[in-house]
Amino acid sequence: MNLHAQLCARQDAGNPIRVGLIGAGKFGAMFLAQARRTPGLHVMAIADLDVERAHRTCARVGWPDEAHEATNFAAALSSGGCHITDDASAMIAADGLDVVIEATGSPADGIRHALAAIAGGRHVVMVTVEADALAGPLIAKRAAAAGVVYSLAYGDQPALICELVDWARATGFDVVCAGKGTKYRPHYHASTPDTIWGHYGISPEDAAVGGLNPKMFNSFLDGSKSAIEMAAVANACGLTPPKDGLGFPPIGVDHLADRLKPLSHGGLLERPGTVEVVSCEQPDGAAVAGDLRWGVYVTFAAPDDYVRRCFAEYGLSTDRSGRYAAQWKPYHLIGLELGMSVASVALRGEPTGVARDFNADVVAVAKRNLAAGEMLDGEGGYTVWGKLTSAAQSLAIGALPLGLAHGVALKTAVAEGEILTLAQVTIDQADPTAAFRRDMVAAFKPD
Repeated sequence: MNLHAQLCARQDAGNPIRVGLIGAGKFGAMFLAQARRTPGLHVMAIADLDVERAHRTCARVGWPDEAHEATNFAAALSSGGCHITDDASAMIAADGLDVVIEATGSPADGIRHALAAIAGGRHVVMVTVEADALAGPLIAKRAAAAGVVYSLAYGDQPALICELVDWARATGFDVVCAGKGTKYRPHYHASTPDTIWGHYGISPEDAAVGGLNPKMFNSFLDGSKSAIEMAAVANACGLTPPKDGLGFPPIGVDHLADRLKPLSHGGLLERPGTVEVVSCEQPDGAAVAGDLRWGVYVTFAAPDDYVRRCFAEYGLSTDRSGRYAAQWKPYHLIGLELGMSVASVALRGEPTGVARDFNADVVAVAKRNLAAGEMLDGEGGYTVWGKLTSAAQSLAIGALPLGLAHGVALKTAVAEGEILTLAQVTIDQADPTAAFRRDMVAAFKPD
């Protein structure tokens, strides 16, 4: 609990943590908004394919012009300023860099940048959770072998869930269920970038003015992002997915403990030790009272009657038996909180969540009837959505991971609602992302 004191000590010593950010989108912008207010932290470089956009982002979040106009990496290192470039590889290799934040949103780029950073002796904070869901266990293993830290991004829901799970276990509780809230109704799985704004009550014109990415927002609505994030949590925390994928039950905070417990005790779970996402909407669209749309939670069990009485004495939210309890955090602040990961990896050598096992996978499911020859467009697009499965189930059926379902053509027709398989698409076996995924499966294949 002394990260701030350690950051201040680095500031006083003239040796701040030097950070390179890849991707100046929404998450990156929110990080930049707080970075200059954080002692002991120096954003030395930003890499973005659109350099002018990165400069505009800095200006929009309140950076003075001189703070992001260093002419090269050496000038940024010596002056305390920031150099903006379109060359992520050059930034990763720049002298003096301590931590690389990967925030492109592309699983292929995320893996490539992470491996380059690890090879260069840099710690990695992975905002691109798509890369972690696709091959996180092997990225983490490579980082550990190189003596650097690979971490999920604090502020994003997976890392906050990992924190709650760690809290429960470190205090001796058995974790029953862990997850987050979201906006979900069953028909959202069919949503496309053309229909997304109606579901959010935003006009296409206002979305365009705001620079909102329809594919990204659609990923949140169609269930793909929830699956991706819960795969990351399951693989980091040793938890398991529900047998038939996420159920998205509509549950408010006052009922988490009562419903997210095993079926044998009157709850919804097939077994304890699982992940689940709760919806802020009923199937008919009615609002859930006390919803957790922006938050995260964990449910846990009292081991005996004494602890159960303590739950009651201290006002915990429990089920009717008093045995099962819940803790939650109602909000997450994404990039505004990202500095916690930067400080943790650089000062403590500890990740804020890291993939350890291959327990869960995200597989591609057809949004509509797809014809042979069609090109898949990946997460948040028009053709597929992502479903959470166990890794064992995914491998048993040869499922196509969502992270590889972009820019590949179908060999056969696929019916709406069907899980796609690797055998049904044409994948370049020499593609580095596909090859790294194969290596990850070989290294972490479940027994």
